[in-house]
Formats: sequence, C-alpha cells, structure tokens
Amino acid sequence: FMKRYLNSSVSLLFLSFKGLGWYTVNSAYGDTIIMPCRVDVPQNLMFGKWKYEKPDGSPVFIAFRSSTKKSVQYDDVPEYKDRLNLSENYTLSISNARISDEKRFVCMLVTEDNVFEAPTVVKVFKQPSKPEIVSKAPFLETDKLKKLGECISKDSYPDGNITWYRNGKVLQPLEGVGNKFRRLQMDQITQLYTMTSSLEYKTTKADIQMPFTCSVTYYGPSGQKTVYSEQAVFDIYYPTEQVTIQVLPSKNAIKEGDNITLKCLGNGNPPPEEFLFYLPGQPEGIRSSNTYTLTDVKRNATGDYKCSLVDKKSMIASAAITVHYLDLSLNPSGEVTKQIGDALPVSCTISASRNATVVWMKDNIKLRSSPSFSSLHYQDAGNYVCETALQEVEGLKKRESLTLIVEGKPQIKMTKKTDPSGLSKTIICHVEGFPKPAIQWTITGSGSVINQTEESPYINGRYYSKIIISPEENVTLTCTAENQLERTVNSLNVSAISIPEHDEADEISDENKEKVNDQAKLIVGIVVGLLLAALVAGVVYWLYMKKSKTASKHVNKDLGNMEENKKLEENNHKTEA
Repeated sequence: FMKRYLNSSVSLLFLSFKGLGWYTVNSAYGDTIIMPCRVDVPQNLMFGKWKYEKPDGSPVFIAFRSSTKKSVQYDDVPEYKDRLNLSENYTLSISNARISDEKRFVCMLVTEDNVFEAPTVVKVFKQPSKPEIVSKAPFLETDKLKKLGECISKDSYPDGNITWYRNGKVLQPLEGVGNKFRRLQMDQITQLYTMTSSLEYKTTKADIQMPFTCSVTYYGPSGQKTVYSEQAVFDIYYPTEQVTIQVLPSKNAIKEGDNITLKCLGNGNPPPEEFLFYLPGQPEGIRSSNTYTLTDVKRNATGDYKCSLVDKKSMIASAAITVHYLDLSLNPSGEVTKQIGDALPVSCTISASRNATVVWMKDNIKLRSSPSFSSLHYQDAGNYVCETALQEVEGLKKRESLTLIVEGKPQIKMTKKTDPSGLSKTIICHVEGFPKPAIQWTITGSGSVINQTEESPYINGRYYSKIIISPEENVTLTCTAENQLERTVNSLNVSAISIPEHDEADEISDENKEKVNDQAKLIVGIVVGLLLAALVAGVVYWLYMKKSKTASKHVNKDLGNMEENKKLEENNHKTEA
C-alpha cells in the first residue's frame, strides 16, 4: 500500500478517505503561518504528509512524518528551505510568511486502508505603511483649483483604497472643486504595492483651519482596517466664523469603559488655542485645549456635550453621545452537579441600552432555545454558555457559562443469546450511570474475573460489556457495576451449551425505540384493517347463508310431497295385485 501511495497520487482517488471542507488560515506578512491538520489522528496511523497544490492542480510534497519512527523529513523545495516545522500532532508551521505562500495546502494522514485529507487555504496580508500627505502646497487660494498634495502609502498586500477627507468627512470628486488621480505600483520582487493619490482642490472660506487627511483601507487577517494619515491644515487667513466638535470614537460605537475624546475646532486664522467644554448637567464650561478626554466612561455619561470659544460663548457646538452598556446574569452559573431526574431551572437575564441578541450554546453547538430541565437526563450534561451582544457596538459582548454534571447510580440489565451454530452463548451487561461505572464479570463457584471480549463506547451515560462463553454445565454469571455513588450487582443463570434455553432480547437504544414504536403502530394499523375486513366479510356470508337456508326449506318440502305420492302409488299397486 505504501509503495502504491508514494508512487501514484492518482491511485489515492480509489482509496477510502475522509475529506474535510476548506479551511482558511490568515497570516500577516513576516509572521509564522500555523496550519493545524484538523483530522483526528487514528490509532493505526502509518504516517502523515503535507503538500501544496500548484496552479495547475499538481501536488508538491513538502513534509513527511512517520508515526512509528517519530522522524520528520522535509522535501527539497527551495522556497521552503529552513522554514518548515511539522509537530507531533501534524501541525505545519511556516516561518516568515511571504506573498508567495498564498496556496492551498493539504494535510494527509495515511493508515493501512484509509487516507484522511484536510485542505487549508493560506491567505497572506501585509499592512500598508501609514499614509502620508506629501508635496503639500505651501498655501491655498480661494476660488482657484490647485494641487493640494499627494497621499502615499507603501508596502501593502493586497492593494488598498486611498480616501481623502476634509474635516473628517470623505471628499467626493466634483468638477472644478476637487479632482483625484490614483497611481498603483507593484514591487516585482516583494509583490507589495505602493499607492499614490493626488488631490486638486478649490478652497473656500469654509476651509479655514479645516483638517485635510487621507486614509488607506486594506484587508488584514482579521478583516478590513483603515489607517489614517496625519492632518494637513493649509494656511488661509480668515477670522473664526464657526466652531465644530468631534467625538472619537464614533458616537454610535461608544461603550462603557471606553475613553471619549472631544475635539473642538475653529475655522479662524490663527486658530483658537483654547475652548470651553460643557459636560451634561454642568453649566460651567471646562477650559481646555482643542481636545478634552473622558476616561473609563459609564452609562450615566450619556448626554449632550458642547464646546465654544473662550471669548465668544455664543459660538457653540454640541454632540449627543450615548454610552452603550450590556449586563448579563446567569443563574445558576459555574459548575453545578445534579442527580438524574432532578429539575433545574435556568435563567439568563439581560439588561442593555438597546435590544440585544441572546444566543445559547451547548458544547460549542448553538441551541434553538434556552435550556429548561424538568427532569434531567445524562445527555443534558455539558457546558452551557449564554452569550449576548449589541450588534451595532463593536466589542460589546457578555457571556456566562454553566457546567452541568448529571450523576446517577449504576443501573444494570443483562441479556443472553445463543449463537446460531449452537457452540457459544453471548452474555451482555448493559450499564447506565455517571460517573462512568466500572464493569466486572465473575462466575459462580470459581469467583474468577472473566475477560470481556468487547466494550461499547460510553455515550450519554450508557455502555455495555459483552462476553462469549461455551459452558459445559449450568453456570451463573454476575455483572458488577461500580462508580463513586454506588456498587450494583446483577446475576444471570446460563444453561450448559447442550441445553436449549430462551434467549433474552438485547436492550433497545433510545434512537431505535422511536423506530420500533412507529413499526408497532404500523403493524397495529394493518391488523385492525384486516379485522374490519374480516368482519364485513362475515356479515356478508351470514346474510348469504340465511337466504340459502330459506330456499332449502321450500325445496325440501316439495321433495317430501313427491316422496309421499310415490309411496301411495306403490301401495295402490300392491292392493290391486
């Protein structure tokens, strides 16, 4: 098999293998790419390999690890020389991520009769340098279209988009007022992009002290991000005519614990150096520079914030700020141990600044509704998580967990079945309980422990132990199940192999009980239908027989008269003679 596998990748198509869906690993440029194999390592594993696929689909093997010799071999692939590391759990690490590492990699675990494959797609991202406005105009003149400057951002992958802002707002292209020209260059060696955008702008009085910035929006491992340039203010001499206030971060995304920065701007030249900031509920302004920061804000900080010029308080700007909050209370929480059959009420209470979404998870699987336990079963045990979030506010999430343990004393049911050959008998000990009970077999008389031939997986508090025996005389088998709660014993008499006896049916699993019930309902329906049909047929037959008997009476009467007449004629003949 190994020779066939190593010499022909095509032959793998005819083997039985288990494939997983595509999985993407995002990595930053220069970081180490870590790709888990995502396949449970089978017990009979022979070896594992990693490969990547060329654009034409042909494979290139890069790493090999034997499960027996614990040795690792790396293929002679120049671009991955001294960059690979294959761990014992077959996780592949590639150091110093490059753009050329964007490929489809496949982990392959090989047993004697199976090949398990798990593909992984690698995406590499490079954050561009902070955009910078260069070649700035020394001054701007109103009503004249002039080159304001160039915004440049280097070393990006993939390329990003450059946006120009005026006073924090996006500058849209408008004929005669603002024109933007974009250039894109790629380094042939590093495959990184340099983006440049030139802006021609016609200024007005409203542009006095208005900050001009640019940003580059790009995609990184965690999604879309934006990096902003420093502000550029151009020299235009006009007195202050307007005050504006900015709130950072965005007014719709402030949450408890954030720092709020209020920024007050005047459009005069020279620009005002100090402002008055008015906080909610405080009539007196706080004298500060053009920024005022509130740290670790709470929900009671919601309100209107204002700023004004120091010497002209009537020139004022305001901003309404909502500090979002989210509270979650789970009862009970932490680790809870209950007995099987107990009731357990569970509540998850949410208090928030707006409607919040609530999601229940059990063992990392989303539940359709909140859990409710009127009578606990073993399958109810697990790790429950109540998670809530405000979708409109990034990072505002709360979660609490409940680890439920359902305990129960061991319960035993024993069954026996004779092999069709008549040479052996199978004895099964079905056990239910938690913690998992230990099963032990003994035989009456000798007291020796019998080696079990098969043991099922322990699922939802149940499993069984099965043995096969060929007794030459009648014996009694005892099954003992014991956990931390109790020790339970059950016995079963088994006749000698030469003596026939009634077999006991195996225990029906929970999943099959419903199927059996459905089959029973079907059989009952068929029997009832047959009985009704028989009843109708019986009535029809009875009516038919009744009519037949009436007709028979008339026929018999006629036959009797004929017989009497015949006898009279015979007597008459005798008399005459």
